Amino acid sequence: MISTAWWRDFHYEDGVMHVKKTGAEVPVEPGVVGETLNWMVFHARVEVERRRIRRDGPRIWFAPDRPRPWYLIWPVVQLAGFRQAYSPEEADLGFFFEDLTESTPPLAPSGLPLINADCPDVSKSAVGRVFQQVTGRALKVDPTRWDGPMVGKSERNGAHDGRIESGPRAGDGLTWQRLVDNTAPDGCVEDLRCPTVGGEIDVVYLKRRPLEKRFENHNSEVRLLNAADAFSDQERDMIRRFCAAMKLEWGGLDVLRDRRDGALWIVDVNKTDMGPPIALSISDKLDSTRRLGTMLRRHAERIIAGSLTNA
Repeated sequence: MISTAWWRDFHYEDGVMHVKKTGAEVPVEPGVVGETLNWMVFHARVEVERRRIRRDGPRIWFAPDRPRPWYLIWPVVQLAGFRQAYSPEEADLGFFFEDLTESTPPLAPSGLPLINADCPDVSKSAVGRVFQQVTGRALKVDPTRWDGPMVGKSERNGAHDGRIESGPRAGDGLTWQRLVDNTAPDGCVEDLRCPTVGGEIDVVYLKRRPLEKRFENHNSEVRLLNAADAFSDQERDMIRRFCAAMKLEWGGLDVLRDRRDGALWIVDVNKTDMGPPIALSISDKLDSTRRLGTMLRRHAERIIAGSLTNA
């Protein structure tokens, strides 16, 4: 699989890097530069390793976009031995990939399995609706009636624009969720980022940040956990049912554990998540990427076999 000219996705102007596809704006500052250099070390390791791997996996066609190297799916397919298909006709399976909150799956030939084809909407409202459907617990709140702290966010995926307000108050065009107290004993907030494949979880990224940086995307520490150590069997079953209801075959879940009662809340879904997290050690980056690759290849081969059986 050949890298695309990914640098063309950006436009630099007045100290800000603009991402053409999503409209995101990233100020170029020392912290961002340091994280970019950290990522480039991992990217270089993946480039070296992928040249040693036998490319004997399924031929995968990404549409409407091909993932760039900073998306988690890119190193995963590299280290799992997938082959790049440049058209649906030469592919064994397709992968619906577009870094937008709501989008329309591409047209694919009849009989070609398409990962994430039935998951076009990962907005905050959609996540809240499915979470309540699966668990019976409401994540979304009415800001004009909610009495207490709540979190306001835009519907757009990956915006990191959350803010805490006390209700009741006007909605201001945002989606509002209950505030989950995910603070650790040392005062840091802890997020559980869970990459999922076919609803299953193997690796969990425990992301830690100072409380005052709760909604930022820069972590002070990231630890790699095994899913069995992070969640009970019942919790993993709930996550599995959530993914099935969301029709999410590949994607990252942001899961919070409320320290008051230990309850889990799925607060965000990203089909095009980036990673592995920058603050993770290089060895854990590679380990988790290989493990996800094994899961994805098994899932892909299983759905390809199913499509041939049903043909």
